Amino acid sequence: MTASETRPLTAPLRFPAGFLWGAATAAYQIEGAAAEDGRTPSIWDTFSHTPGKTFEGHTGDVAVDHYHRVREDVRLMSELGLNAYRFSVSWSRVQPTGRGPASQRGLDFYRRLVDDLLAAGIEPALTLYHWDLPQELEDAGGWPERETAERFAAYAGLMADALGDRVGRWTTLNEPWCSAFLGYGSGVHAPGRTDPVDALRAAHHLNLGHGLAVQALRAALPATAKLAVSLNVHEVRPLTSSPEDREAARRIDTVGNGVWLGPMLEGGYPRELFQDTAHLTDWGFVQDGDEAAAGQALDWLGVNYYTPTVVSRVAEGTKRSQDDGHGDSPYSPWPGADDVAFHQADGERTAMGWPVDPSGLHSLLTRLSARFPGLELVVSENGAAYEDEPAADGSVHDPRRAAYVHAHLEAVHRAVADGASVGGYFLWSLMDNFEWAYGYAKRFGVVHVDYDTLRRTPKSSARWYARVARSGELRSPDEAL
Repeated sequence: MTASETRPLTAPLRFPAGFLWGAATAAYQIEGAAAEDGRTPSIWDTFSHTPGKTFEGHTGDVAVDHYHRVREDVRLMSELGLNAYRFSVSWSRVQPTGRGPASQRGLDFYRRLVDDLLAAGIEPALTLYHWDLPQELEDAGGWPERETAERFAAYAGLMADALGDRVGRWTTLNEPWCSAFLGYGSGVHAPGRTDPVDALRAAHHLNLGHGLAVQALRAALPATAKLAVSLNVHEVRPLTSSPEDREAARRIDTVGNGVWLGPMLEGGYPRELFQDTAHLTDWGFVQDGDEAAAGQALDWLGVNYYTPTVVSRVAEGTKRSQDDGHGDSPYSPWPGADDVAFHQADGERTAMGWPVDPSGLHSLLTRLSARFPGLELVVSENGAAYEDEPAADGSVHDPRRAAYVHAHLEAVHRAVADGASVGGYFLWSLMDNFEWAYGYAKRFGVVHVDYDTLRRTPKSSARWYARVARSGELRSPDEAL
C-alpha cells in the first residue's frame, strides 16, 4: 500500500495511552552558530566547506539558526501538540576538542533548551551523537581508532553530569551505519573517506563507543533513566525468490543490520560478517571483551525507517546497479557485498527518490519485537522530503507528506495490534533544515523555513499531525483538515 492509496477510515485508530508523539532534529542540521561560544569545527563543518562535497557548497554555518531561536522553536513544538522532542547535542559545542573539561557556555545552551521543553510539558529525548565528530578527533584518526570510542564514553559522562537531573531518555548513537559506511566507505558523508577496512574499523569502534557510553551513563544517571541506540535497521528484500537473490539479501542484512544488532543486543558479531569480509580484514582490531562491552542492556531501541532495501545477486560479467538511495559514489558503503545490486521499486517516490512503502515499517517492528522480546521499540525517525512551495498567502500545503505519515502511522498501529511493543513515534523532521550532502535542496520538515528570512511556517501536515498528537487518534488527513 502506498501513501496515496490509504483508505479512508470510518473510525479513528487509537494509540495506547502514554504513546510518545514527537519530532526529531539533529544539531548540525538546525543550530547554526558554528563558531560561537567556544564551539570548534566538527567533521561536518570541514566536509561542507570542502568544494564539491555538498549541494552548491551549502554549509550548516547558519542552518536555521536554532541556537538563537530556541525559545521560539519550543513554543512552536508546544503549538504542534508534541509531548516529546528528540534532539542531538553538538559534541564540539560542549567539549570543543573532544577531550578535557566541558564548555559551560555550550552546556548552557542545552540546559536552556531542556528547561524550556520541560516547562512546555515536552519530554526531552537526547541523542549524544548524530554524525558530527569533533574535527580534532578525526585528525587523530576518527572512528577507525579505538581512542575515539573512549573519548565518546568520557563525553557521555560529561553530558550525564550536566543534564542527568532533567533528561530521562538518552540515545547514544544515531544511525552508526551512516557514520561508518557513508563516512568512511562511500565517502558521501563526512569525513569523506573511502576505505572499506576503515569503514569496518569505524563500525567496531562505534559499537564499542556505544557500549562504553552506556556504562558511563548508567554510572551517572538515576536508575529511572531510559537508554537506547537509534539504528536505521534496513528492511532488506530479495528482488526474486531465487537462492542467489536470497543470498544477496543475507549479505546486506549482515553488513547493514547484523553488524549492530549482533554486538549491541545479541552478544557478538555474526560469524557470517567475518566470513563475508575476510578478504578485507581479519578483524584483529576486535580485542577480548569488546563484544561484551558493546552489549550493554538497553531500555528501548530507536528504529529509523524510510523505505525498503531491494537487492539481487549480480551475475559475473553483468553491470552492477548501486541505486541504494545513499548518494552517488564510485565507492560502495557495503563492504563484502560487491556482487550485490540494488533496486528501487516502481511506484510513488519522495523527492529523495525513495519508494513509499509503509509495509516495510510494519515488517521491521513486528520482526524486531519478536526477535527482542521485552525491549520497547520507538520509531525514532520517519518522514518524507517533498518539494514544498508556499502559496501566495504564505501558507504551505503538503498533502503528500501528510499522506506518507498517515500511512506509516497506520503501519505502526497494525504492528502494535500484531503484538509489537512500540512506545512512540518521532516524525522527521520538525522543520526544514540542512539535509547533509543535499544542503538545503531537500525539505523534510512539517514546518517550512524560508532560508532567506528564517521565518517558520507550519505546513498543513503539521496542523494535521498536531491533531493526531493531541488526541492520540489517527484520522486520515482529508478528514482532519
